[in-house]
Amino acid sequence: MSRLGCSQNYIIRWKQRFLEERLSGLFARHQGRKPSDGSAAIEAWILDHTRKSPPDGSTHWTTRKLAEVLKINHMRVARVWAKAGLQPHRMRSYMASNDPEFENKAADIIGLYLNPPTNAAVFCVDEKSAIQALDRLDPVLPMSPGRAERHGFEYYRHGTLSLYAALETQTGLVLGKTAPRHTSEEFVAFLQEIAAHQPGKEIHIIADNLSAHKTERVREFLKRNPNVKMHHTPTYSSWLNQVELWFSKIERDVIARGVFKSVPDLKRKLMRYIRHYNKNPKVFKWTHKSSNHRINPTPDSNVTVH
Repeated sequence: MSRLGCSQNYIIRWKQRFLEERLSGLFARHQGRKPSDGSAAIEAWILDHTRKSPPDGSTHWTTRKLAEVLKINHMRVARVWAKAGLQPHRMRSYMASNDPEFENKAADIIGLYLNPPTNAAVFCVDEKSAIQALDRLDPVLPMSPGRAERHGFEYYRHGTLSLYAALETQTGLVLGKTAPRHTSEEFVAFLQEIAAHQPGKEIHIIADNLSAHKTERVREFLKRNPNVKMHHTPTYSSWLNQVELWFSKIERDVIARGVFKSVPDLKRKLMRYIRHYNKNPKVFKWTHKSSNHRINPTPDSNVTVH
């Protein structure tokens, strides 16, 4: 079992056959079926039709819909799709950056992740704006065997607030602050808090291109604090900012299914989550992949599209 990587029943079955029939019992019972002639051509035929639009006006094929058009078994379509790694029912969206300095800006930010300056702190900063304090009008029904947790459809909106977060890339610690709105003044006040937590250190701030991050007040703050360096992500490339990964985590863990009696209740639960998260923070690990694995909008390009 250990050497062949198989189950105990498999060993017992073949051992019993050997004891009963000796060497003749070790021949396989089912030799399988020879591939039919033209199977490669049929696969190519199925794949060719898969890349075309369905004639009924729908956006994508299903196995049964394509099988009905081609007059074949739908399981054969499923096997061909699985072999080719095709999933017509799935779709992903993307945003192509039009920043002429994309390569330089991206290399600068990724360099801070992979090889940060010595004795410097690198923070990914952003705000999650307009978080709604939603209170369900009907009670939440807890999950039970065979039944998921259920929330009432109707809710009451108590108000909104914004959450500022700074993720320290070397440690995974998160510095958080809530505010009624996301303005340039609030952003500068948050930068001052970050600087106060890192006295005497060189601080690198990674932020997106929101207008509140590029105001005159921000420039004045940077002049007064020469140890703070601002690094902006390329346009339409906020995914380069690691704090977005953390925002997706707090969205799943707290916000999406949370019930909040008031805006202060929302603030309390957000900050409680941050305090508990900082007891066991996680560092996001970035790795380098081939530069060919990127989206290229030109159809005649030789670059592989992923």
